[in-house]
Amino acid sequence: MTSPHTVRPYQSYVYAYPHKTAYEPLGRLPGGRPALRELWAGEAKDALSLYLHIPFCEVRCGFCNLFTRVGAPDELTGRYLDALDRQATAVREALGDTEPVRFAAAAFGGGTPTFLTAGELERLCDIAEKRMGADLRSVPLSVETSPSTATADRLAVLAERGATRISIGVQSFVEAEARAAVRPQRRADVEAALGLIRDARIPVLNIDLIYGIDGQDESSWRTSLDAALQWRPEELYLYPLYVRPLTGLGRTGAAAADAESAWDEQRLRLYRAGRDHLLAHGYEQVSMRMFRRADAPPAEGPDDYACQTDGMVGLGCGARSYTSRLHYSFDYAVEMRQVRTIIDGYTETEDFSHAEVGRYTDGDEARRRHLLQSVLQAGGMPLSEYRQRFGSRPEEDFRAELALFEERGWLDPDASAAGLLRLSPEGLAHSDALGPELFSPAVRAAMASYELK
Repeated sequence: MTSPHTVRPYQSYVYAYPHKTAYEPLGRLPGGRPALRELWAGEAKDALSLYLHIPFCEVRCGFCNLFTRVGAPDELTGRYLDALDRQATAVREALGDTEPVRFAAAAFGGGTPTFLTAGELERLCDIAEKRMGADLRSVPLSVETSPSTATADRLAVLAERGATRISIGVQSFVEAEARAAVRPQRRADVEAALGLIRDARIPVLNIDLIYGIDGQDESSWRTSLDAALQWRPEELYLYPLYVRPLTGLGRTGAAAADAESAWDEQRLRLYRAGRDHLLAHGYEQVSMRMFRRADAPPAEGPDDYACQTDGMVGLGCGARSYTSRLHYSFDYAVEMRQVRTIIDGYTETEDFSHAEVGRYTDGDEARRRHLLQSVLQAGGMPLSEYRQRFGSRPEEDFRAELALFEERGWLDPDASAAGLLRLSPEGLAHSDALGPELFSPAVRAAMASYELK
């Protein structure tokens, strides 16, 4: 058996498939840019997910490669919400009224949605409700925030408008580690923000932490874990640090091979320490990253990675939309000048009736997406569910890949008796190596040819 340690465990965080770097301008394909009305015709619309993207932050963290910019001069947030309103109007019209349109879940992400003022958050909720028809008070609504923007007035708006989950990116309670990750913050401010979130009585608090920061060890990692546990969050996400191109940390240059190997070992060691610590404190593992308090109320809405179902309506220039055949969005960039250009273009757009950039995901790609994002759940993938949807078995469609995972000890040998394809603990630990193994050759080629910007 090949030792899993011969494989680099941290290759790519697969939170959606295909990645945006595999998208292409749809106008270059036969038939040109598809009309949204045609894309959504015939799609199931009775349990859609709604995602609104706000591409603004007060600071750009050193590890961040999200589509976001620092600050919003010259009333840019107002112009952005104007464009979001226009887009929502066009998208709701494209969804049509020939069959019921219902949203079963909603989320505000970014960027940092709470970069908006309390009044602007009211308007954001109005767009979701009055333009799209989402009933925010009757469906799960998740909102991302940061320590510096989780203010009492903003949280009051979100609580009143139906937010059921707040996710705050703390990353580290150790100030020296936060500085090393180019995330300058004071622990006192972080604790104050957490207190305000609890005071707002939003049912689910999620805290994001990062391991693998320069200078971090088991002791300091435990400090952050224990500080988070003091707040009894319903959810905790443990993220490995990545250094990606065009980010603040990425500009420091590539590390030598021996340093990369040592970093891999550090991250695996800290992952296992964090996992075991949370399991010992009454949390259940949902995926490699996600842990849920065992006595927390039942989860509402999708879990981490559970994006294999279609029917996602994304609004905003960094949002994705998913139909059963096409994933689409707007252009993607990391470098600040490029991001600003894309946001400015979005705010000036009047016609939102067509999909601009995307990738078709039918056939083999749909099978890969379902398998990839299902099996990365700690609970595994029901084999009957796969057969019902695709009329085949995963061991037939992915014989080589599953044989490789079995050889590496990444599969639970006892899961098939329960009708599941499930990862072993080592498989979960190596999710960021396993996921990329399921990328199709076409997606790999598209990602390799993507020009960083």
